Amino acid sequence: MDDLELFERYDWVAEPSDAKERIDKFITGQNEEWSRSQVQAWIKEGRVFVNGEPIKSNYKLSADDEVTLRVPPPKEMEIQAEQMALDIVYEDSDVVVVNKPRGLVVHPAPGHYSGTLVNGLLAHCKDLSGINGVLRPGIVHRIDKDTSGLLMVAKNDKAHLSLAHQLKEHTVDRKYVAIVHGVIPHEMGTIDAPIGRDPKNRQQMAVVFENSKPAVTHFVVLERFKEYTLVELKLETGRTHQIRVHMKYIGYPLAGDPKYGPKNTLDLDGQALHAKTLGFDHPRTGERLQFEAPLPKEMVDVIDYLRQA
Repeated sequence: MDDLELFERYDWVAEPSDAKERIDKFITGQNEEWSRSQVQAWIKEGRVFVNGEPIKSNYKLSADDEVTLRVPPPKEMEIQAEQMALDIVYEDSDVVVVNKPRGLVVHPAPGHYSGTLVNGLLAHCKDLSGINGVLRPGIVHRIDKDTSGLLMVAKNDKAHLSLAHQLKEHTVDRKYVAIVHGVIPHEMGTIDAPIGRDPKNRQQMAVVFENSKPAVTHFVVLERFKEYTLVELKLETGRTHQIRVHMKYIGYPLAGDPKYGPKNTLDLDGQALHAKTLGFDHPRTGERLQFEAPLPKEMVDVIDYLRQA
């Protein structure tokens, strides 16, 4: 008998725009780390309900359908250490700073237990903080799969609590570089707009004023091109897809962004976004640490192309 108290429960209400969409496709779209095959397996196992009743993978949604998913708890042995080449920028007994490449998922998720940064970190360190559980050992914050750049990881619980507190108090310095559509006329600006689930498309986040959380992004223009702008962005908060949502909101979506950007964009495999700067107080010594990661080659090449366009 399953112990339902250990399950992660997810609930959604289908919008009119979701009508006639297959249930397996709908659920896969709720989390970029869930595969379609894993969702179909959950449906076969009777873990997906619509209006309280189990359904089949080919079920097509109607507006206002209430969808529930119960994800079984992961087993310890499912998360394996995997040898991989990691770009370690800094490491001591308390913390690791990694320069994550584009295309690498940060932590495992149900149905996607291998090939993630966590799998590589388990092979590299073997002593990560257990606060976030089996799937996210040591992970204090995350960046999207197709965003490159700096990430801090806690090697013990004391370090984890300190870094998480610094994030909550907005004392962590996080700066990103992005290429956006359009030519921004201002030299700098601040976007102060709350972010929550998009009521018109539950697979996306959006600026909404109900069921949302405060979100603040500061930006500075670095360089202007014919139809694009290179910007530096500083996060004050850390909401899901914050930079991508905020830049779309003010009319300058990220180039290459498959979720929030226009279809006619630069030839990039994902959004042109790089976590360039990371600064925080060392959890044990209190010393201020500051790190920078150079732009990846693919972004440098695109910038060179735009300069010549």
